[in-house]
Amino acid sequence: MTTSFVGRDSELDEIGTALTRHRLVTLTGGGGVGKSRLALRAAERLRGRYPDGVWWVDLSNLYDDRLFTSTVCDAVDLLDHNPRAPVEALAEWLTGRQVLLVFDCCERVLDSCHDLIGELLPGAPQLSVLATSRQALGVEGEHRVEVAPLSMDAGGDGDAVRLFRERCATAAPAVSLDSPGSADVVSAICRRLEGIPLAVELACARLRESSLTEMADRLGSRLDTLVDETVWPQRHRALRTAIGWSHELCSPIERLLWARLSVFRGPVDVSDARSVCAGGPLDAHDIPGLLDRLVDQSVLQRDGTRYRMLDTLCEYGAMWLAELGEDDTLARRHAEHYATVLAEADAGWLSDQQVAWYARISASHPDVRAALDHLIETDPDAALDAAGRTGLFWPCCGHLHESRDYLERVLALDTPESPSRTRALWALGITLTLQGDHQTALRVGEECASAARQDGTAQSGLFAAHTLGLTHLMAGRPQAAYDVSDEALTAHSTSPPSGAPQLCCMVIRTFADSALGRLDEAYAAAVGLRRLSLQYGEHWARSYAFHQLAFIDLLQGRAHDAERHARAMLASKHNLNDNLGIALALDLLTGANAVQGNGVEAARTSGTGNTFWRMLGHPGRGTPELAEVRDLWELQARNAAGGDAYDKAFHDALSDDAEHGLALVLHGPQPS
Repeated sequence: MTTSFVGRDSELDEIGTALTRHRLVTLTGGGGVGKSRLALRAAERLRGRYPDGVWWVDLSNLYDDRLFTSTVCDAVDLLDHNPRAPVEALAEWLTGRQVLLVFDCCERVLDSCHDLIGELLPGAPQLSVLATSRQALGVEGEHRVEVAPLSMDAGGDGDAVRLFRERCATAAPAVSLDSPGSADVVSAICRRLEGIPLAVELACARLRESSLTEMADRLGSRLDTLVDETVWPQRHRALRTAIGWSHELCSPIERLLWARLSVFRGPVDVSDARSVCAGGPLDAHDIPGLLDRLVDQSVLQRDGTRYRMLDTLCEYGAMWLAELGEDDTLARRHAEHYATVLAEADAGWLSDQQVAWYARISASHPDVRAALDHLIETDPDAALDAAGRTGLFWPCCGHLHESRDYLERVLALDTPESPSRTRALWALGITLTLQGDHQTALRVGEECASAARQDGTAQSGLFAAHTLGLTHLMAGRPQAAYDVSDEALTAHSTSPPSGAPQLCCMVIRTFADSALGRLDEAYAAAVGLRRLSLQYGEHWARSYAFHQLAFIDLLQGRAHDAERHARAMLASKHNLNDNLGIALALDLLTGANAVQGNGVEAARTSGTGNTFWRMLGHPGRGTPELAEVRDLWELQARNAAGGDAYDKAFHDALSDDAEHGLALVLHGPQPS
């Protein structure tokens, strides 16, 4: 999005009024007319109406319907740790909430939008939906607002001219628009571009190379020679002209990069673009400068350190990629690149780059999905290997339904027994356990153990022990969890550790020790695990070491130490964006506050923790031993604070935004 927003006051008022009378309002109009930007501004203006939040659902990176519902769940931070259908979880989450969901680019998955929104609205009476689409959704009760191009007043003071002047000042500040006759030329250009915002912005980006008069003449000649309107409808002609002209004025190497970048599903960084797009006349060393050139020409937008292409321009690039005959080649390169990214993330997990890799995989989520889809169709062995490597990242960060979907698909492929297959079974087993499907998880874990015995590698043995141990632990069988993890560590552990599965098994054995009441052994193991993880700079295992230290501190009467360790766990889990771990840490912090007599603070952390548990939909709210002491902590906190003060603090935190509540907890105790 650009930083300024020109005009649209009447449209904003119309949308605001419409949402008081209709629960579904759809902004329709052609590509580039400004539907997304208008919806974003309307959502910002209306935020105060919806106490339970305004949520943006970006559908622009979807290319089929299969991932639609999980994309919606991700957008509202519903990371459901439950095997039930995502639609059911979403409907339950919305019940009783006064929420505005904004669905952007619905034309990508029109049928799915129709079905889901049509199902959600009757079941969630306080839900409102604002959608953008090139055509209406066709849902009963839908109110449609046609988004017209920007106004073009006869006197040259319309919103299209205002936008042109603002973008010109940014793109070509040396160009004067105040010389005699300039106003008429600008008005003529805006009329030729029919007031379409994207067309205006693309034209302004060309003022570095063209004068106003040259631009007007060029646009006029192009409009006169456009294709038949049955191919490109009248209302799209000006946009097609502006995109085509912008494309024509790019150098051949810039056009090639534009086309090749269309293969990406989300924002890309320089390394992504180099790996996927370089080749032939396009040298990898030239790509950073070319990316900046495309930004200058409004073909790309900067998104932090990454680059994003608007959907309409991406479609144009994809059309040219097909014309060049490179679409299959680029899809293969794209898939191979993200398979390599997953392999590098896996190799870098046990290092001080672990947090960076979690962020990298999260930022690349749409492209990792697209890569897996391509590999499933074209290279089953590579698909199996890549999907298994998501097991260190996706389940931790809440993508459980997607994890299960992809892993079940790759395991159904005709592939030989191998360490990759064992690893995929491990990833599926932990996904099922975190969803609470312990029976299926146990079956998959036993299959994983059988596969590990067959392929005979130490890593496979540790992977199998981890998934079985986790299932036993979460199902309330700590002795079985201890036995399977201890046996694997005795047989396969190395010093230094051979990789992630060894630390995973060490975590299971430590948790099992404390669940069995062997607190001194568990505490010593947690101290050792913390020391080991600090040597590598990793956070995942360290956070669970802090969990055990905090839990045992609480059981043994060291509440101040428990608070310190719980806060350390919370910081690590926040770095990893691990919402399950955040919820567990908040529970421990609640206990530490309660035992110390900080009743109001305990109520606040409990309310924030419940917000995360509700978001997760976790059936057991963590490991079984925590469930046994939560009620005691609440009673202690309520007695310390007083019932009314406890209830107020708890419900204030519970009704707060999860991230805001977490930020307050991370900042430290709040004044009473």
